[in-house]
Amino acid sequence: MHNTVTAAQLRRLVNLQLDTLAKNPERAAELPPLMVWGAPGLGKSTILRDAAREAGIGFIDVRLAQREPVDIRGLPVPGPDGVKWLVSSDWPRDPASRGIILFDEITAADRSLQVAAYELILDRRLGELYRVPDGWYICAAGNRTGDRAVATTMSSALANRFLHVELGEDAEGWVAWALRHGILPVVTAFIRFRPGLLFNQEGENLERGWPTPRAWERVSRMLEAMPAEDEELVRAAVYGLVGNRAGVEFMEFRKLSATMDDVLATMLDPAAEIKIPQKADLRFALCSAAAYHVWRGRDAEDAARRLDGFYRICMALSSDFASMLMMDAMAGTDKVSGEEACERLFAHKSYKEWSEKHGKALNKRYAL
Repeated sequence: MHNTVTAAQLRRLVNLQLDTLAKNPERAAELPPLMVWGAPGLGKSTILRDAAREAGIGFIDVRLAQREPVDIRGLPVPGPDGVKWLVSSDWPRDPASRGIILFDEITAADRSLQVAAYELILDRRLGELYRVPDGWYICAAGNRTGDRAVATTMSSALANRFLHVELGEDAEGWVAWALRHGILPVVTAFIRFRPGLLFNQEGENLERGWPTPRAWERVSRMLEAMPAEDEELVRAAVYGLVGNRAGVEFMEFRKLSATMDDVLATMLDPAAEIKIPQKADLRFALCSAAAYHVWRGRDAEDAARRLDGFYRICMALSSDFASMLMMDAMAGTDKVSGEEACERLFAHKSYKEWSEKHGKALNKRYAL
């Protein structure tokens, strides 16, 4: 489909609309609200929430399927002079405020709720009682009727007002997001090795766990919280999140990754021998671990040792893996911004040597 977008493209589209509103708030009524379609678990609401947080603006998540029409339109209150309406306190009031209002799960809501939301989404107002401040961008998200999720068709009157995009599965984009959000390297390495398992419904029991970006994030969080030596408990949690098929592959990958030398110890020891695995899955594991650890220094001395070790590993890798690792490091992490990461990488004494050896492969792979 021509309107299918990656997570990065969706972010750029949202940022463009937010920038337009910030510079020209009077154009709020001209910008079409955004409707993001996609299968469950792709991270539709997470992308929009992250966009708001990084822009430093508000975010209101309205789970439409869990609301009543009165929650949207307001509450009628009889009085001596007739009926007055009390508008929900959920809606922003400050005319100078900015943010995103997300009508999530809109396709899971019945028609009465969709009708209740029409006026707010289409006209940015509720009669004469309330008007959405110009700095707020209205979005919606929902599953398609073919996704085997709770979904109803959207009326043509509502659908025709939206700018519709469909969020596709994007392993590279998800790994870039994962690096910035502290996802464990064993998880990012597995998705790099088996990108088709980032999202998969075929042959899965959709009444149980199955592979989605949301499920893999939760695998990482569970692995952080659980004792690594309790193999049975870890397996139960992994299978419960991503299903048996993907779970079997991931657990084998995890077991194999554990046989590698300690990547952090190798980075911190200038005398350590750099052993590059022959198997591709273990090279992915090595690179993911190096990208994860490089920006997590406790102090300036520790950070410098990690960066030195990072470059020693880079120089031992083939150019395809070295360029992938460099791009992952340039993206930063939840500890270091991408801008700071690039500044520190390019200022390092080994960057010139790295560029001479691997620079052509980087330019070719990423069209820099």
